[in-house]
Amino acid sequence: MSGLLGVRLLLLWGSACLWLPGLARGSLFISGAHEALQETRGAARSLQKRSTTEVTVEVYSVTVDCTVTSRFAHTVMTSKALNKANTSQEIFFEMELPKTAFITNFSMEIDGQVYVGEVKEKEKAKKEYEKAVSSGQTAGLVKASGRKMEKFSVSVNIAAKSNVTFILTYEELLQRKQGQYEILTRIKPKQAVQEFQIVTNIYEPQGISYVDAHATFLSNELLPLVEKTVTDNKAHISFSPTLEQQRKCASCDETLIDGDFIIKYDVNRVAGLGDIQIVNGYFVHFFAPPDLPRVPKNVVFVIDRSGSMSGRKMVQTREALLAILKDLHEEDYFALIQFDDRIDSWQKSLTKATKENVDQAMIYVQQINYRGGTNINQAVLTGVEMLLKDRREKKLPERSVDMIILLTDGMPNSGESHLPRIQENVRSAIRGNMSLFCLGFGNDVDYSFLDVMSKQNKGLARRIFEGSDATLQLQGFYDEVSSPLLSDVDMRYPDNAVESLTTNHFNQLFNGSEIVVAGRLMDNDLDNFLVEVFGQGASTVDWGVMYPDEEYIFGDFTERLWAYLTIQQLLEKSKSGATDEKANATAKALDMSLQYSFVTPLTSMVVTKPETEDGTDTPSHSPSAGKNLFLCSEISQHPLYRFLYCDFTLVSPAVDGDPHFMIELPDRDDALCFNVNDKPGTIFNLVRDPNSGILVNGQIIGDKKIPPDGKINTYFWRFGIIHQTLGVKLEVDTEVISVFQDGKWVKLLWSDAASLKGLNLTVTLKDSVKFVILLHKVWKKHPYHRDYLGFYTLDSHLLSPSVHGLLGQFYHGIEYEVTNLRPGEVPEKPDATMFVKGQELNVTRGWQRDFRRDMKNGENVPCWFIHSNGTGLLDGDATDYIVSGLFKTV
Repeated sequence: MSGLLGVRLLLLWGSACLWLPGLARGSLFISGAHEALQETRGAARSLQKRSTTEVTVEVYSVTVDCTVTSRFAHTVMTSKALNKANTSQEIFFEMELPKTAFITNFSMEIDGQVYVGEVKEKEKAKKEYEKAVSSGQTAGLVKASGRKMEKFSVSVNIAAKSNVTFILTYEELLQRKQGQYEILTRIKPKQAVQEFQIVTNIYEPQGISYVDAHATFLSNELLPLVEKTVTDNKAHISFSPTLEQQRKCASCDETLIDGDFIIKYDVNRVAGLGDIQIVNGYFVHFFAPPDLPRVPKNVVFVIDRSGSMSGRKMVQTREALLAILKDLHEEDYFALIQFDDRIDSWQKSLTKATKENVDQAMIYVQQINYRGGTNINQAVLTGVEMLLKDRREKKLPERSVDMIILLTDGMPNSGESHLPRIQENVRSAIRGNMSLFCLGFGNDVDYSFLDVMSKQNKGLARRIFEGSDATLQLQGFYDEVSSPLLSDVDMRYPDNAVESLTTNHFNQLFNGSEIVVAGRLMDNDLDNFLVEVFGQGASTVDWGVMYPDEEYIFGDFTERLWAYLTIQQLLEKSKSGATDEKANATAKALDMSLQYSFVTPLTSMVVTKPETEDGTDTPSHSPSAGKNLFLCSEISQHPLYRFLYCDFTLVSPAVDGDPHFMIELPDRDDALCFNVNDKPGTIFNLVRDPNSGILVNGQIIGDKKIPPDGKINTYFWRFGIIHQTLGVKLEVDTEVISVFQDGKWVKLLWSDAASLKGLNLTVTLKDSVKFVILLHKVWKKHPYHRDYLGFYTLDSHLLSPSVHGLLGQFYHGIEYEVTNLRPGEVPEKPDATMFVKGQELNVTRGWQRDFRRDMKNGENVPCWFIHSNGTGLLDGDATDYIVSGLFKTV
């Protein structure tokens, strides 16, 4: 997963000084394809022509929050800036994100107004973007930014003395390479900031074998600031230097923080068929069995020695080949072919990698020099024929794999030069009998040509960037593919149990890599869901079959991981498949990109400022800002609309999960939390305000059956809300929303709103408090858990001082003091002593999951946990709040 962040602010003067704050009218265009750079080059040039002046915009907060669940990374990058000048300023904001990631959200908050991105089909978004540019608006784009990253840029005009918050969210499946996963965070804030933080939380059900965190800029002073806590299956890594610790010197604003923050880790592995996790009807299967013997390889190196390889390129190529030859195993066979407009082979057949043969080959490599043109077609075909001939003559081990590694820096200009014909010639010659790996050296090479040709022949391509480390890049790629463990790997699942599988046939499994397959479960019993794996290796391995144990994790990460993989594979097929396959793959990839809000090469994200009909600006939390409504826009004529609309501002007391009560205290930048456990069916009073006539009760429900650990989880599944002044009752359960008014009930199913991409309901009681109810959907075939509800409170200060209840008693705050911080049972959860309501309590620092801002994945909120059903924090005992009915007070 990969994290990242670069921030660059340019203060641009000119006509912008007269603009209204923020995108007065118009849009930001965020594209997943690099062509957007060409489309916006004119606008970008106009920005660069404006003169810069003294920095009067302060970046005061930069945070990166990355959550990894089973290799699937969800990263939120947030940066806050203040225009301190007396005139408006145009800010150019820049971040970097991994090339393999998909942007899923971009939003800006300007003076309390939030502008949220919407993913659209690229041509539609382009028209909206062009309209914005023609009216003088600025634009955002994604463009190439080096080897591993994409650069995300956006410029926006900010009024004098105004704040802006940028929030970019992206998702990525971490790929295992050379035995580890890597999370890369690029940090380039350019100046010291008041609040700087990188936080990464990793959860791997298989267990974590090791975690390493380092950065290219870490000095001896900064190194202790990297905090790392690792338990069996969780890891927490944070880096949060103070303003002073960031400075290069005591009296300057220049920062030491400039480079890459890198986390590497791996998971525990056991012999067998791997690890399967199932969440909400989707599964993901990770396969990387340990201790498999490597398979001998027969590799032909095809090396470009044309004139364009002169100088440093040729030196680095020779250096890399010498290192690679040293790493060959004695049971391997190899050949060396060098080409320009002529083809020369070291030997007529492949040679066993004995020490003597390798030494002779190294002498030959040192004599390779540049000359002539570039005949890629004949060079690759020569390598193919050499492998086929040796196979026919049985000169190669029967249980071994054949591969060609092509290194070139240019376009074919000798012999066959028509690219599609070269690709067809190579594919016809190979016929699936070997793998072709293509390395494109430098910027002049046609990388897409190499990429397609390698994928047509069971291989992959890699661009080698010109630089001092090109030799290491060549060696690194070879290390990835030099140790094949299995070939022709088939991951098989019963047809009557799964559907919509991602790719489940793989040409190779290399040492240190991992195979990932995801799919959707059909409506049948888990007992019929068995897994089989077939592959060819150095020896026959019998794994048998596997009946997966279900690993339940809150959220929908498996579905999004499945969608991510599916879209990635469809995009690949749209480039390298047959003509009809390309069209179908493109259409499916577009549909899924829109459905799951991924910015891909087929889609773009547009950020538009909402407007009212009379053209005036409307805050996004207002019911009239129809673009941002969740439920109301669908049922504006429904009786519910009289007191329901879709505000989603910050909240205070809440209850969610099993049931987890959380009391946020913004004035103290802290939170308290406690659980309440009772038997299923119990109804608790949550809120009771006799002055306003408002009552909220909630009923808990238990698991379907007792889990193996014997602990039954309970959740709220039904809420009853009364507003006596309005004469209204509202009952919300996990299936139905019901309103009683004017002597009759009106019902709305949650499923009626399924197309609205969210399951949250905001209840606004006239001139008073608002409640948000979230529906958490659990896979209906889950053996234990059920759907449940979360309950959050907004504007609680509007209730009277006499409000009470399990939540209500905290609506007007609570006084407490925490001292004596000390180690707890779990390293990352210290204990402390809390003085509250005249009592001394032992409390634990932990966190609860808050689903307000991210309903699908939630976020961890640090809090002081009060044990024993909140005893000592609550007035009285938790059982004092039990009532006899959903709308009863006693």
